[in-house]
Amino acid sequence: MEFSEDPGPIDKSVLYDQDNHVSSAVWDGQERGVLRCHEHTSMLDQWKLTPKQIELVEKAGFGYLRLIPAMSLDNALIAALVERWRRETNTFHLTVGEMTITLEDVALLLGLAIDGDSVIGPISTPSSVCEKLLGRVPEDLNGGMVKLTWLKEFFSECPEDAPLEEIECCTRAYLLYLVGSTIFSTTTGNKVPVMYLSLFEDFDKAGKFAWGAAALAFLYRALGNASLKSQSTISGCLTLLQCWSYSRLNVGHPKFNQEPESNCFPFVLRWKGKSSSRAKCNVVTYRKALDSLDPCNVQWLPYRGMDCTAIPEDIRASLMLRASRTMLLCFDKAERHLPDRCLRQFGMCQTIPQEVQRWERKSRIVDHGADLLGKMDLPLKEWSERWLYIVESDDTVNEDEYVQWYQRITRRYIGRVTSSLESEYQRTVTAMREIANIADIVSTEGLDSYNRELLDEVRNIVHKCLTEQFEDLPDDKMRKKGSRKRRQRDCLTTEYE
Repeated sequence: MEFSEDPGPIDKSVLYDQDNHVSSAVWDGQERGVLRCHEHTSMLDQWKLTPKQIELVEKAGFGYLRLIPAMSLDNALIAALVERWRRETNTFHLTVGEMTITLEDVALLLGLAIDGDSVIGPISTPSSVCEKLLGRVPEDLNGGMVKLTWLKEFFSECPEDAPLEEIECCTRAYLLYLVGSTIFSTTTGNKVPVMYLSLFEDFDKAGKFAWGAAALAFLYRALGNASLKSQSTISGCLTLLQCWSYSRLNVGHPKFNQEPESNCFPFVLRWKGKSSSRAKCNVVTYRKALDSLDPCNVQWLPYRGMDCTAIPEDIRASLMLRASRTMLLCFDKAERHLPDRCLRQFGMCQTIPQEVQRWERKSRIVDHGADLLGKMDLPLKEWSERWLYIVESDDTVNEDEYVQWYQRITRRYIGRVTSSLESEYQRTVTAMREIANIADIVSTEGLDSYNRELLDEVRNIVHKCLTEQFEDLPDDKMRKKGSRKRRQRDCLTTEYE
């Protein structure tokens, strides 16, 4: 039976951007399918680092991040999580309340520093920075970005007996490749902005930056962008997003052949190579699971059973910042960290959180030599006061008041409850769209003529099936949704023809 109740929000004072959110499109029957996920970690293990390089990488603050292997991404799970993300609050709006990825999650899952200097610096001319810090300049340095393949081609194998200057150049190239393929991955393909390179000039100074806070700012911005109905891609550290979900939500879990180790660090390694094969679900299936999520399927304190002795002392000493209401920065990106909206993730009772002030999200700086520090003075001031705004527990509160308030301001569910026939129909269309998306983004580079023809045949078959789906609706009951299906057909025709 069709479910027509208003999914919310009833009170639009918090989720004021609902009309632009992907959930509005989904509710109107405009499925976008899986997101194209941009994380470029597959070639990281081909870098051959010398002992001296590893020492410099650790000094720069990336000793743990380099240990994390490439992990298979569940694009459908990520797409379903994004449907629940709200950039007005930088939280997931779930049926059980708000949850988010916090500074604690970044520190423990990735092993990155969450305390220190803001990741921000001068925007110098890319060619001069490359010449100075890498010793060479790529020919196609367009838009201030360098190709990851170029970095790998010229710097991935440093001789052990190389002079110190060459070792440092190769190590800076590796660090730029590392952040560009993980925490700062972009939707532009296999490229990374050169602006990060200047932060690796001095390895000791690099180790004083709050790289974890910057990674979270970058991911918050990427999630916010991807949550808009006009978007179809997502970047940032998607391994962090996926493993955060594994740690906290009983949705889309890989099955373990054996219990994961609890004494490894960073904790994301517990998901490495331990899972047995399982079929991944589609977006609609994950959406339904999140729409019906109940408290027993949430792990509010996932790190409680972990071996605390595995956590480095400097990271352990900074974990109080998990509850800091502050501003996170990554060059021109400034995003609010709002732990008062998800207190149960810290073992506290949830109160009605403070009102969130709207803030202007600045666009990416492209003017080299720009005075970025001057433009970010207010966010920098908030970050400098991060230790002054630690949210404290109030065990006297009545959470019933929060629940009543939350039900009024949230988007309670994303998808409509439909008949089994229509549900099956939607799952089929969604699955075909996912196949079409994959077929369209697969590169034909390196394929022989036979395999290229096979790929073209797959594309043609899927696109033809999608067209036929909307010319031959299953039955009269589905035809009653004619106007909504026509909108879907128009959208698909534009996308696939």
